[in-house]
Amino acid sequence: MALHLIKLSVGSESVSSLAEWQATHRTANGVAWHGTRMAPKRKDELLAGGSIYWVIQGLIQARQELRDIVPVVRDDGTRAVRFVFAPPLIRVAPRPCRAFQGWRYFASEEAPPDLDEAAVKATATGKAVPSQQETNPQILRELRDMGLL
Repeated sequence: MALHLIKLSVGSESVSSLAEWQATHRTANGVAWHGTRMAPKRKDELLAGGSIYWVIQGLIQARQELRDIVPVVRDDGTRAVRFVFAPPLIRVAPRPCRAFQGWRYFASEEAPPDLDEAAVKATATGKAVPSQQETNPQILRELRDMGLL
């Protein structure tokens, strides 16, 4: 089983706003990335099929496959890393998540299913799942607050 990361997408209001931000923050060859100070010690496990799961507005809403974890030195001389992603943001079945700092390891068995996969499971079980199209984050927060998500 692959190991994943989970991270808050601070400032993002939706999956679309995260995608727009990433479109303006790419490497010279057009690759999406995110910088962070702390380097994961379990790099090999993460790069063996792992993803980064994005928490947006208090809900895990999307993921991106990790392509590489590259050490960098910032302009001020501090060491950091760049998480390099495969291009598409993949929507996942929304799940509540409390705020935390930095990133955390995220086991495969804890990760929410992709929406396409969730739709297949929902058909088999008769449970409703969010549509493939973007669900309004305000509605998702209200459903979460009511205990329905």
